[in-house]
Amino acid sequence: MEILHYPVLHDSVLEYLALSTDEDAVMIDCTTGEGGHSNLFLERFPRLHVIGIDRDKEIQKKAIERLSIYPGRFTPVNSWFDEYLKGAESESADRILFDLGISIFHYEESKRGFSFRKDEPLDMRLNEDASFSAADIVNNYSEEDLADLIYRYGEERYSRRIAHAFVEERKKGPIETSKRAEDIIFHAVPKEYRYGRISPATRTFQALRIEVNGELDRIKPALLDAIRVLKKGGRIGVITFHSLEDRIVKWTFKEEEARPDSQIRIITKKPVVPSAEEEKENAPSRSAKLRVVEKI
Repeated sequence: MEILHYPVLHDSVLEYLALSTDEDAVMIDCTTGEGGHSNLFLERFPRLHVIGIDRDKEIQKKAIERLSIYPGRFTPVNSWFDEYLKGAESESADRILFDLGISIFHYEESKRGFSFRKDEPLDMRLNEDASFSAADIVNNYSEEDLADLIYRYGEERYSRRIAHAFVEERKKGPIETSKRAEDIIFHAVPKEYRYGRISPATRTFQALRIEVNGELDRIKPALLDAIRVLKKGGRIGVITFHSLEDRIVKWTFKEEEARPDSQIRIITKKPVVPSAEEEKENAPSRSAKLRVVEKI
């Protein structure tokens, strides 16, 4: 089994969410992926049981195989994290971890069009049973809705030009692959924008992925339920990778801490970011931020 995902901020996560090595404890890994963070915690804390949540059945198979070396200590659950936490028992977990990034597996192995560097079906569903894909968005949304989506979730300054190009191109036939979508975006933007620090398709692909999976809409409800599910003295850690995610996490925690009947205190007054060494070892970690709260 090949493991592609490198658990980001691993030292900081272990430090801020540390547990006793001689007491039973439960951790909910809300975004298990290939099991990188879960493996670190199961290895470090021998009396820990991890409940691993992931909506993608294929990547969850990797985590199950990887964590089989800890018999009876890992329980996989195939669900969206917000749906699981909504039904979870109050004060039942000692630690809750969210790593909101998309695993390298999805870009390299899933064959669902997450990467514009591959010629794959334009899908992007983490739940393959979901009713619509990224192709449905670019082929069926109105030009205005498509432009608004790309601007809102991708923070793309040329969203209207890109949306117009999609609408014109789909008149010739359905846009069905990631490479065709990337090519449309490339030719829609000004020439000087095509060869910048990041590909001109990066922000649009992010926007499509967020829309397909309802990523941002899940965060706040999940955090509020996580506070309820957490035991007193327990901690929640959240790793984000772009400003849209981080803004929701930051203000949800700030608002909850400011309530007269607040149940939490913010541990990380400023988000924890990767060291220069980690950034060098693992380029995708560069944009990662960790925020931690404790239930009081």
